Amino acid sequence: MTAGAGDHVQSLARGLAVIRAFDAERPRQSVSEIAASTGLSRPAARRFLLTLVDLGYVRSDGTRFWLTPRVLDLGYSYLSSLSLPEIAGPHLEALTATVHESASVSILDGTDIVYVARVPVRRIMAVSITIGTRFPAYATSMGRILLADLAPADLDDNLERVSPVALTERTKLTTAELREEIERARRDGYCIVDEELEAGLRSLAAPVHGRDGSVIAAVNISTQSARYSLDAVRGDLLPELLKAASAMTADLTRASSAL
Repeated sequence: MTAGAGDHVQSLARGLAVIRAFDAERPRQSVSEIAASTGLSRPAARRFLLTLVDLGYVRSDGTRFWLTPRVLDLGYSYLSSLSLPEIAGPHLEALTATVHESASVSILDGTDIVYVARVPVRRIMAVSITIGTRFPAYATSMGRILLADLAPADLDDNLERVSPVALTERTKLTTAELREEIERARRDGYCIVDEELEAGLRSLAAPVHGRDGSVIAAVNISTQSARYSLDAVRGDLLPELLKAASAMTADLTRASSAL
């Protein structure tokens, strides 16, 4: 259900935009910087920031502003009710111990994937990945696995809202190419993305199913292309990934049965 014009609370939307304006690249910002990144006027940005300071979500030295750990409360209710990260954690740890590569779990949020669990082994990407990191679903192995489970109409809607960007020279950009890759992921039960998100990065993903059989998450292994050829990815990494995905699915099914 979406909000109608009369239901949309603009001040709430603007306040959330101010919070989202802070990120790893811009952890401390001035009023002018926040205004520029959110499209708010400088006086409006200042009012929102001072309100967030009063509520404890933001701190300031009088010139610059930064988020406090209290912003984590905004997502706590969702995360505390989601058993997936807790269940996935031990399986990711076992997987990384076996293959000596980073492993993650993500969910689909609109046209993005969002990381909800991760065990890194080494930093292999230019961007540091943490819980909550988002990437475009179309260019990721986990994204294509999650898109593959959408109903045809929902997939059509998702792809219509995407404007693919050439993140590398290998990124698939046309709707026809993306549909082909998503269909392959659906058919194979796994997905390999070869240097489409970042040059030198190979990633493979498999679905994690809920009790009703629907795909509720995806689990992946990421590695450097110099470490594993595509044949080695399929021969050495894929079997271990599929085992981990199956074990997560089994544990999630048991957990939901116990509720």
